[in-house]
Formats: sequence, structure tokens, C-alpha cells
Amino acid sequence: MKRTLGAIAAITMTGMASAQSSVTLFGVVDAAVSYQTTSARDLTTGATLTQSQTALRNSGYNASRLGLRGTEDLGGGLSASFWLEGALNNDDGTGSATGGGLNWQRRSTMSLSGGFGELRLGRDYTPTYWNDTVFDPFGTSGSGANVIYSVSNSSGLANANYMRSSNTVAYFLPSNLGGFYGQVSYGLNENVDVSNAATNSNAGRYAGGRFGYANGPLDVAASYGLSTAVDTIASRREVQTANLGASYDLGPVKLFGELSRVVNKSDSGLAAVDDKYDGYLLGASVPVGAGLIRASYSSVRFGDGAAGVTGSDPRAQKFALGYVHNLSKRTALYATVARVNNRNDADYTGALSSAITTGYGSDTPGFGTGTLPKSATGYDFGIRHSF
Repeated sequence: MKRTLGAIAAITMTGMASAQSSVTLFGVVDAAVSYQTTSARDLTTGATLTQSQTALRNSGYNASRLGLRGTEDLGGGLSASFWLEGALNNDDGTGSATGGGLNWQRRSTMSLSGGFGELRLGRDYTPTYWNDTVFDPFGTSGSGANVIYSVSNSSGLANANYMRSSNTVAYFLPSNLGGFYGQVSYGLNENVDVSNAATNSNAGRYAGGRFGYANGPLDVAASYGLSTAVDTIASRREVQTANLGASYDLGPVKLFGELSRVVNKSDSGLAAVDDKYDGYLLGASVPVGAGLIRASYSSVRFGDGAAGVTGSDPRAQKFALGYVHNLSKRTALYATVARVNNRNDADYTGALSSAITTGYGSDTPGFGTGTLPKSATGYDFGIRHSF
């Protein structure tokens, strides 16, 4: 009898533990046939050069990913949770953006939550990136992603902390503040400091925050971030990002807008240069039956001193139009077309991987040296399934 009661008690305790914690496997598989074409100007002859490519790609609507997340109820209003999420290249079977095996570089965090809010540790999105993606009808995915995102994430700025920051300590406000929300994040550089060394470096450090208000149809948020890209005796470079975004859902149409400024501050010896990139976005999404029409116009003006840029009032401009047809809550077909134009030698497009990719200096990817990108057009036709 005692053994029977003991077994029943063990089963009961196991059930209670299971009820208080959970682990979920989730992911997105997104595949698209993509056609990209670009043009460039030969700086010597003035001739127009073109190139094109058709490819099977992923993440044209939502980023392909695989993840695990779990939560445990600790009692007293406290809970602990984890989130591990990695990128998938389902077009070729590799598991990361670089073509290697599966990793957790999209997000890898541990959290403690309660009435005070949430304390989150690990690798995660930066506060400033949130505005670029939340207030873009295309969510910074595929050929339709806005040029603010493309320039901020470009090789010219070389800001490793633009989209995500590693080794981060972040705090999120609780969700019961009448629509107000916010977060602050600090990414440790993890460099070794030596007491008698003049070469101690803050390279890799990130600090930023985001504060917003969402209630009913309105969502508006402002953010600021500072990333230390280079910090040596010879030079120091910081990337400052500030943006303000908003959306308003009118029912028949949802409107989007964003203002952004990125400053690339360099100090090499006696030479100090501030490269400024001022951008804005206007967009809309329109529900149509089981589908959704998406459209956006975005522009970035390259300030004086911007890397590889010449001409008066140089800027990159992009128009994107797309349609999503939901076959179910988890599966959708989509089509997107986007066009980028460079004005006054705003050295911007060029590579064939996407109409949103960038090139800097007199060297257009695929065309060689002595060329300058002019325009790019991209088409995506794909299917997305989430689970």
C-alpha cells in the first residue's frame, strides 16, 4: 500500500512539474525563386553595364529559422525562460548565414521575469533595429526590405552590433503600464584590460534603448544606440543610430513611417570625420480577403564624407510592392517586386544577392573596379510555412 501511495505521489509531482514548465520547438521555412538585375556605370567610358541572376533563396517573406524556447513558473509571480534560435538556409540545407552548421546566433537568451519586468541575458536584437523592422511593411525581409536597414547593415558601416548584439544585459519594462513599453541594453566588449597597458579597448561594446507607446491602432517608438566598432591608439570609430517610427491601423489600411539618422564617427590621428546617413520610410499594408497588399517607399541621403560617395545631394531611393496570400494561419504564398535607384552617385546597389545589397567605393560587385552602381530590381516569388 505504501509503495502504491508513493508511486501515485511521484506521478502527481511529475504532473505538477510538467504543468509549471514548458518547452516549445518552433520555426519558419521560407523558400522563393528570386530574380535580381543590376546596372552600373563605367567611370572611364560612361557605358552602362548590366548583370542578372535567377536563384532559389530563403527568407523572402519571413526569415527561415529553427528554435527552442521554454518557460518555468517559479511561483510568486516569477518565471524563468530561455530562447535559442538559429538561422536556416533551407535552399541549400546549411544552417547559418555563412553556410556552416546550425548555431543559435539569431537569439540565445536567458530571462527572469516578474512584476518588475524582464531581465534578459545573451545575444538578441538591438533596440534600434526593432524600429527598422517593426515599422517596415516588409519587415526587413527579402527584396522589399527598406534602404534604411540596408545602409545600416552594410559592409561600408561595418557595424557588427546593428541588428544584434552579443554578451548583452537587457531590461524590459513590465507590460502593465497602460500601453507604454521600453527596454535598455548594454553589450559587454569582453576585452581584457591591463592596468599598465595603453591599448585597452572598448571595441565591440554596445549601449542602447527604446521607448514607445502602443494602444489600439497606434504604435510609436523612439530609440538610440551607440556601438564602438574600432578602439585603438591609432583610431576610434563609433556608429550612432537614432530613429523614430510609428504605425496606425485604420482598418482598411495600416500606415507606417520612420525617420532615421546614422552617424559613423571616425577619429584617426588628427583627422575626425562624421559620415551621416539620413533616411525616411513611408509604407502601407492593405488587407484584401485572405491576402495582404504591401507597399513602401524609402530613401537614405548620404551626407558629406560618406564612404565612397561623390556628387551633390547623393541618395538611394527604393520602392517596393508585394502581395501575400494566406493559405492558412501558418502557410502563405507571396510575391514582391522592388526597385532601387541611385541619385547623384549615391554608391549603393550592385551585388546580385539581392536588390537591397550595397557596394562602396568605385568597385561594383560583379563589374570590377572603376564602376559605380546605378540601379537594381528584384523579384521574389515564394512560400512560407511556420510551425
